[in-house]
Amino acid sequence: MPNYSGVWDLRQQGVAVKGGLWTLHYDGSDIALFMGGYGASGHSNIIDFVYISTTGNATDYGDLSTPHYYSSAVASTTVGFHAGGYDASDVFYNTIQYVTFESGGNTSDWGDLTRTAAQFAAVSSTTRGVWGGGYNGSASNVIDYLSLASTGDATDFGDMAATRRYLSSTSNTTRGVWGGGLYTSESNVMDYITIASTGNVTDFGDLAATEQQMGNGVAASSTRGLFIGGDGSNVIQYITIGSTGNATDFGDLSANTSLSATTSNATRAVSAGGFAGGNTNVIDYVTIGSTGNATDFGDLTATRYSFTGCGGAQGGLTA
Repeated sequence: MPNYSGVWDLRQQGVAVKGGLWTLHYDGSDIALFMGGYGASGHSNIIDFVYISTTGNATDYGDLSTPHYYSSAVASTTVGFHAGGYDASDVFYNTIQYVTFESGGNTSDWGDLTRTAAQFAAVSSTTRGVWGGGYNGSASNVIDYLSLASTGDATDFGDMAATRRYLSSTSNTTRGVWGGGLYTSESNVMDYITIASTGNVTDFGDLAATEQQMGNGVAASSTRGLFIGGDGSNVIQYITIGSTGNATDFGDLSANTSLSATTSNATRAVSAGGFAGGNTNVIDYVTIGSTGNATDFGDLTATRYSFTGCGGAQGGLTA
C-alpha cells in the first residue's frame, strides 16, 4: 500500500493517519532530540523531539533499542547518534544507535565505541563524532571518533589530559571543547581538539566555577559555546570556540539544574529536563548570540535526568 505525503486537505490527511499510511517528515535542521535517561519509572528508552525555532511541549519521536542513561550523543545534518551509557543492571555499553531525522522512529545499530563507558561527552562536525573521557569502574582519558557518513565502529583519536568523568562538551564544525567534570575532585578545566585531525587535547581555559561535577548541559552556534547549569547551579557560561580563554557569564536557567539534555540550532539553545531538586520535565531556551536569562519553552513528555540531546544543526552546523 502507498504512503501518503504532500498537500492534502485535513479530512484526507486524517484518513491516511488513522490508516497508518501518512509518512511524517522531520526537519533535521531545526529538530532537537532528547534520548534516554532516568525518570519516575526508572531507566527510559524515550526519544522526545521539539522544533527549536518554535516553543511548545515535546512530542514522542520513537524509542532507543535499550533504555540507557549517562550516555552521550552527536549529530550530522541528517542523522542523530546515541552512544554508550549504562542500563538498569549497571551494565556499561559501547553501542552506537542512530536515527535518521527525516523519517523518525526507533533507533538502529550503527557500530561500537572502542570501549564500554558512561558519564562521558561528545563533540561533532558534519562528518565526524568524537567521544572523550567517561567511566567504567574507573575514570577514563580515552578519546575515540566515528565517521558519521557510513556505519562502522569508532577508532582511537588520542587522549584527554587526565582521566575524567561527568564532563561536558561543546563544538562547532572545526573545534570541540570539553569542560568541567571530575578528576580526583571537581574541575573547571577546558580542553580542546581540532575535530578533523587526531591527537591529544590542548588547554583552552577555565570555566568560571568548579561546580561541574554532576554534569552541565552544553550547546553551540557556529562561533559560541554554552555551558549550562551543572551540579545544582543555574549559571549559564559561554566561550568563543574559535579562540581560547576563560568562560564568561551569560545568564541563568529558570532553576538550579544538573544532568539536563541540551542541543541547539544555529541561533537558539534548548535545555530539557534534568535534576532540579527532583526530576523535571521543564524545557528552557536562550538565544546564543546574545546574553540573558533563559525563557520557558515547554515540557518534555516525562520527567527525566542523565539523558542526552542532539539535533541536525548542533554546533551551528547549518549556519
